[in-house]
Amino acid sequence: MSKPLALLYYSNLVPGSQLAGRLQDLGYRVQNVSSAALLPGACDSEMPLVVIAELAPPTDACAAIAQLRASPATQHIPVLGFARAHDAAVQAQAREAGVTLFAADAGIAEQLPQLLDRILQVE
Repeated sequence: MSKPLALLYYSNLVPGSQLAGRLQDLGYRVQNVSSAALLPGACDSEMPLVVIAELAPPTDACAAIAQLRASPATQHIPVLGFARAHDAAVQAQAREAGVTLFAADAGIAEQLPQLLDRILQVE
């Protein structure tokens, strides 16, 4: 059986590289996306189980996530967004863009199993 695919976008090496390792430990295949602008195309072609994206400025990750939500082919893909916990502006942009769940970058690798369980629940 094939491992589920997680698309991962990050600009800061830590916690991004920690997340990649943690996802692999949890049994996911991880495909890193080098630019937030590439997320919609990667989702169209790869159909991941989940997208995990760093939302901290100056990235355009929120715009890319809004594109995912606008497309019938990718609007169902859960997105876990992360950035500094105290950045209220980024959190507001994330909600507006359609991020499924927002998490603080501090400690996200340790909390990843619970966060994934939460966003992958079928309602």
